[in-house]
Amino acid sequence: MSTTQPDLHREDAARRATVLHLRVPPGTPDPLYRAVLEVLEPITPTVQVIPPGAALADVAGVLRLHRRTPFELAWVIRLRAAAMTGVDVHIGAAGNWALAATASARPSPNGIRLVEDSPAAVAAFLHPLPIDALYGIGRRQAETLRRFGIHHIGTLAAVPPATVQRVLGGRDGRLLQERARGEDPRRVIPSVLPRSTSESRAFGNDELNPDAIRTAILDATVTLGARLRERDQAATAVELQLRMSDRSLLTRSRKLPAPTAHSTDLRDSAYGIFDGLHLQRARIRAVTVRADQLIDAARVAEQISLDRTEENIRRIETAIDRANRRFGAGSVRPAALADRRTA
Repeated sequence: MSTTQPDLHREDAARRATVLHLRVPPGTPDPLYRAVLEVLEPITPTVQVIPPGAALADVAGVLRLHRRTPFELAWVIRLRAAAMTGVDVHIGAAGNWALAATASARPSPNGIRLVEDSPAAVAAFLHPLPIDALYGIGRRQAETLRRFGIHHIGTLAAVPPATVQRVLGGRDGRLLQERARGEDPRRVIPSVLPRSTSESRAFGNDELNPDAIRTAILDATVTLGARLRERDQAATAVELQLRMSDRSLLTRSRKLPAPTAHSTDLRDSAYGIFDGLHLQRARIRAVTVRADQLIDAARVAEQISLDRTEENIRRIETAIDRANRRFGAGSVRPAALADRRTA
């Protein structure tokens, strides 16, 4: 009896690791990312999308249906993703979101990392990791902890809570120490691709030149437009956010005349917002353009334009999308962005 009981406990702990965190390689095109999400549909209805390259799946309710363990389901997902999309998906399986996300960043050679849902297994996985491997920790928070001699997650888990809260602040200290102990109460909430998406461009120094700011806006809207067209989505509103030299934020939004995924429409709307602010000698550190209130492109009635110039622009945009899909994002760009690095 004593020789089999530990194995039974371990099997039960492995079966309780029912949260899967999927990662696709950085730079995976959005259509392939969406294709990976489609692989999850027949596995479980409880999928939370985390753009641009991750997703959560809770398989607790489907283990009996599939007659498989969480690890076996992760293996099926990985094989199907490779066969159907060619994407090398890394998967972490654990008892909660933060643990699974940490595990997917450190997969085994087979592309999957299972962290059994037991205190001993969680500690064995988490505690030896460097402090900056803790899920959700910021660079400055990690630097602060290292200055206090806390270099590993296990050390943070063992420090008295009051000390951690004095160093990092009450809320952040409690949250990060909970995760260092392998705790994360968040549930996987089913979701679809977000109803908004944004692009930011930062300046090396405080920027005064309106032309440079408009170029950054152009750069952001070109990227946004291409992303929306890849996702088969259209924006119904645009938001422009300016981060000023004093770190304050200036935000304005505008409803679009009609839903669109065309970069020129997004650009013109963002330009209009910027011009309407009438900023004089304002020092700006960064701009963010957000395509908001997104809808499926299938719901947009594309009207035929009698303007030959506009029709040509649409055709050129389609040709640019095709070229960028073939040769890589940003290979073909507006001439005004020729000297800017691809985002």
